[in-house]
Amino acid sequence: MSAFTLPDIAAQATHSQLPLEWVGMCNIALPVQINSQMLRASADAGVSLDDGTARGIHMSRLYLALDVLEYEALTPALLNEVLERFLDSHVGLSASAFLTLRFDLMLKRPALVSPLGGWKAYPITLHAQIKDEVFHVELFAQVEYSSTCPCSAALARQLIQQQFLTDFGNRMLSHETVLSWLGSAQGIVATPHSQRSVAKLRVRLQPGIEELPLHALIDHAESALGTAVQTAVKRADEQAFALANGQNLMFCEDAARRLHLALKTLPWLSGFNLRVEHAESLHAHDAVAHSQWRW
Repeated sequence: MSAFTLPDIAAQATHSQLPLEWVGMCNIALPVQINSQMLRASADAGVSLDDGTARGIHMSRLYLALDVLEYEALTPALLNEVLERFLDSHVGLSASAFLTLRFDLMLKRPALVSPLGGWKAYPITLHAQIKDEVFHVELFAQVEYSSTCPCSAALARQLIQQQFLTDFGNRMLSHETVLSWLGSAQGIVATPHSQRSVAKLRVRLQPGIEELPLHALIDHAESALGTAVQTAVKRADEQAFALANGQNLMFCEDAARRLHLALKTLPWLSGFNLRVEHAESLHAHDAVAHSQWRW
């Protein structure tokens, strides 16, 4: 056995005596349990270095404290436990602890009409921290949806009206003639443009929440928007989606207002910050709207 003691460089004093707000590791690969699923996650873990005379922290202790995430379902209580372990392993060095987890939540979504269904991946980020002895959790989720431009829809309707006058003038028409014209490419000469859009939701959870309301947040947002993107579809589903888009015209401002009002009804939120982006099919740029409450 060696007579030498392994050196602990992190315990050596530094001459600068400068505290640091955050020290740790980023992009740690690990599994997490959500809704009985084992998901691949990426973690950022760190603590403050309040003792400015210390050379550094013990990063391996943070890494080992993350092991519990593999064996227990992810909850606010578990996040708090991990952060407490961070601090317990850095007594005298750190007063604040931080943990960020990134993963894709997989949800099975049914088609609108047919019995089909498919999986959708929702990018999720969880940020938990203990600072000034206060624990809180923030949740970030992305929801994709379709948006049909109200201006484009009005302009398309006007062109169809003009084409109707061109084709028929003041002639008396039978129902069969009008019905045939409405079903032809000659009649419907213009269609409104739609775009795939995304809502980026960042919410702060109320203290004492026992479960992470990931599924509930996504369902609430998709319900407010009305035209979430689909997975497996048949023609009947595609037609139902076209009907939903036609009855659900919205600018990015409309989408942001809908989400703002919908999120304010959730009792487990203490604040939120939201951003919607409509990837324009008419322009080479995107349309964006932002709103927040108690942020």
